[in-house]
Amino acid sequence: MFKRNLAKTAAFFALLAIFGFLAGCSDSKDKTKAASKDELDKLVVQFVPTRSGESMETKAKPLEKLLAKELGIPVDISVSTDYSTIIEAMASKKIDVGIMPPNSYVMAHDQNAADAVLQAQIPGVKQPGGESDLENLVDSFRAEIVVKKDSGIKKLEDLKGKRIAAQDVVSASGYVFPVAELMDKGLEADKDFEIVNVKGMDAASMAVLNGDADAAFLFEDGRNLIKKDVPDVFEKLDVLYFTEGRIPNDAIAVRNGLDDAWHKKISEAFIKVSKSPEGKEVISTLFAHQGYVESDDSKYDIIREYGKKVGQN
Repeated sequence: MFKRNLAKTAAFFALLAIFGFLAGCSDSKDKTKAASKDELDKLVVQFVPTRSGESMETKAKPLEKLLAKELGIPVDISVSTDYSTIIEAMASKKIDVGIMPPNSYVMAHDQNAADAVLQAQIPGVKQPGGESDLENLVDSFRAEIVVKKDSGIKKLEDLKGKRIAAQDVVSASGYVFPVAELMDKGLEADKDFEIVNVKGMDAASMAVLNGDADAAFLFEDGRNLIKKDVPDVFEKLDVLYFTEGRIPNDAIAVRNGLDDAWHKKISEAFIKVSKSPEGKEVISTLFAHQGYVESDDSKYDIIREYGKKVGQN
């Protein structure tokens, strides 16, 4: 009898152990599943400004309110100090959404830190003249090299020995595309011409006007950024060269760790805000964007191609 009861007791505890193990596995699996995606009680957004100046963060406050209204959670928008820090912030999950120049986005994506959910739409550009074409929105653009009208620089070869105002080395229009195509023409940075680093396309144009640089790399047509302060900028600065390659517009990228539901919510919020009169004015002022369309990483493969030309990947 004792042996039989002992056997039953042992079997009972063995059964309990099995159930405990299975429950533990289930609980562990649930915890892993729960921990695999992050929840948000606040959306942290960061962007790289195309203009220099300290007022950009203040100008972003209305966008915080508009996005918060659509998402139902607070939104905090900050300005990245340069093209590289936004990549680091995405990788370390310090920010949830990056409004990112194409080259910065590619670097962040290739570090498994960000995924493009939207692509900006911007006005086309009427050439000659450089006027914005609000009736023709585009999802890509060219870079350009500008020089002073009376500089005597008439062809690319004339850039030899000159100083060129450029952005950070991860800026597509402010460095990568112009440098890559100049290499194709036989001109190498730091060997045939000197790079002068500035922050902001407006600062690049002003560097040429002030004589601090002989030429500048801009997006087409970045001269408009200073037209309010320099009304005759188009008479003073000529376009020497347009890049053959077209650069995909800024990405609205979501950091790794947020699930598809958040991807959708964030995408819908940006699109809805961009369609409102107040929202369109804000994103136009901050980023020169006119709206957003759905996107994916493949749209940015040309950035990888040009990046290889300048030794970035």
